[in-house]
Amino acid sequence: MTSPEPPPSVRPVEYKGEPLDAERGPGLGCFRFQVGLLVFLIVLTPLSVVWDWPPIVSTILLFAVIALLLVTGQTIIFLMRLVASDRREGRRRPLASQTRTVGELEDQSRVEPEQGEQGPPPDASVRE
Repeated sequence: MTSPEPPPSVRPVEYKGEPLDAERGPGLGCFRFQVGLLVFLIVLTPLSVVWDWPPIVSTILLFAVIALLLVTGQTIIFLMRLVASDRREGRRRPLASQTRTVGELEDQSRVEPEQGEQGPPPDASVRE
């Protein structure tokens, strides 16, 4: 007799309240363009001061660098979450780990009560 499959222990990665979809949002091409533009502006901004450009141009370049840092940072966070959602097929133990990971402990605590066990006894030291 086959046993019923345990519930999936892997929750989908959410983005703005919905499961993350790889087809939506910025891709690597957008990110590479942002990084290239950011490097260009980081080099150009101090050179604009050395070359004695008008102060308003240097100021605009400085604010452009700050704004692009914000946008690029958000893009890399989105791309990292996208990679994480692809890798969440199952839990992976670090190579040098001798103990269970937090994720494995969470999975075990979810599966045990569903197998008919009552779970851990309440802690007697906690007072109400």
